[in-house]
Amino acid sequence: MQALRKAIEDAGGVAAVALACGKTPRAVYKWLASGCLPRTEYTGETKYSERIAALAKANGKPLKVSRLLSETAPTKSAA
Repeated sequence: MQALRKAIEDAGGVAAVALACGKTPRAVYKWLASGCLPRTEYTGETKYSERIAALAKANGKPLKVSRLLSETAPTKSAA
């Protein structure tokens, strides 16, 4: 199972993550389709991973933000 998919499930699902992050469910589904969070998460402009981790912890399924970011980091495609 993808790390991001599991993290979102542990956080309560797409709707809960979308609400906590101030995004639409469609945006969260795009994250799932790409297998990573938006670029802004890796440049420090947003903190969606922290919100996902907080939701997961509240649901009794803690996860480390650093691990989520490392496991879901986008990969450079060969041009």
